[in-house]
Amino acid sequence: MTRPTILIVEEDPALRRRLRRVLASEGIEVIDASDGSEAVRSISVSALDLAIVGSSAAGTAPSLEVAQQIRRSCAGIPIILITSRSSEQLAIAALRSGIRDYFTHPVPFAELTASVKRCLTARAPDARSPVDGIAQARARMIGDGPRMREIHAYIEQVAAMESTVLITGETGTGKELAAALIHQGSRRRQQPFVHINCAAIPDTLLESELFGYERGAFTGANAASAGKLKLADGGTVLFDEIGDMSIYAQAKILRLLESREIERLGGRQSLPVDVRVVAATNQDLERLMIDGRFRKDLYFRLNVARIHLPALRERKEDLPALVDHYIREFSRVLGRHVDGISDEALAALLRHDWPGNVRELRNVVESTFATLSSPRISLSDLPPAYRGGLGGPAAAVPEGDRERLLAALSATKWNKSQAAARLRWSRMTVYRKMAKYHLVDAGHVAGAHGDEPI
Repeated sequence: MTRPTILIVEEDPALRRRLRRVLASEGIEVIDASDGSEAVRSISVSALDLAIVGSSAAGTAPSLEVAQQIRRSCAGIPIILITSRSSEQLAIAALRSGIRDYFTHPVPFAELTASVKRCLTARAPDARSPVDGIAQARARMIGDGPRMREIHAYIEQVAAMESTVLITGETGTGKELAAALIHQGSRRRQQPFVHINCAAIPDTLLESELFGYERGAFTGANAASAGKLKLADGGTVLFDEIGDMSIYAQAKILRLLESREIERLGGRQSLPVDVRVVAATNQDLERLMIDGRFRKDLYFRLNVARIHLPALRERKEDLPALVDHYIREFSRVLGRHVDGISDEALAALLRHDWPGNVRELRNVVESTFATLSSPRISLSDLPPAYRGGLGGPAAAVPEGDRERLLAALSATKWNKSQAAARLRWSRMTVYRKMAKYHLVDAGHVAGAHGDEPI
């Protein structure tokens, strides 16, 4: 089995050497870098299993910025942060940046080593097949309703292929995570996964950002740049928000898909590039084609394997498990003991339409931790806009059989007899309505944890 490789990004050479010695003693190969630019270059040429980002005396902001740089270049890599100070604000910022764990100075090397081993065990890319990898990654896709079961199965099938994939869905449904899971379940899983935000690259910078440039290609080009597509060579590239690309940019991407070659600014020859392309959008590409704002030839090139992620309001049977996941996640990261949510609060959340989807739900649960004074989230802990406007005990029972049943099952940990007693229904009525509304016992997914779920 190949030794795991860890990138250490730390400006203090003495600490870098100490970290290297500690990790090497555990049979880990170490690559070190002194800053973010050097770290990104290391990612482009090495298959890494984990990154440790330090901040020495520079404060927390630089280390988080470096972590975000690494996340943009390789979305699937776990990151551990070493910082000069700790606070709840830092913990939340770190969590949002995709940090898996963090430690303060002086570095507790035994605890750091244990955290590294946990991350590597969870990742373990060399120890599993692509299908095993995607099956393990499903633990981060919270939801076991009919819609999500179909998506789980389809991602397993698509991941093993080399086809281009188009992922659609509203903002906040988890398109980037789905793309990362496809990469993790593919034969390219040990190669880079590069995330490109199409909406953030203006046409004037498109070619230099994506295709790279030679030294002297333009004023300020003091050194050659490989470009994001070459950084992804051998791996997977996600073109996120591809519906926001200009027609000019679409033509460039179409050429890449057709020729599998790129040409750097100032270069004199085409360079081959081996990437699997995944595209994601929250827009209606068919409508954009009719309006002349999206190329038909590019659409048909992208739309080989199609995954549509449903809105949260279309799969509310997964909401209790998602809430439970986020409560445990924030409890762990913030060092708080929160053991659940009241029936009234859950009922209010079930009534909400969730235009921001899973991302919005995560933010709401996070917000309750700022003012929570008891070990259980109550209706009054929710932001006012999410209390359903009732503000009292009457908010406990949502309207509609499906929502009432879902709230009762969640409150009783899916005990059908207790749920029936709460609703004053017979047990057979509970079973019949569960079948009617396609509700399944979510208890076995309640222990899932890790990256942001969808």
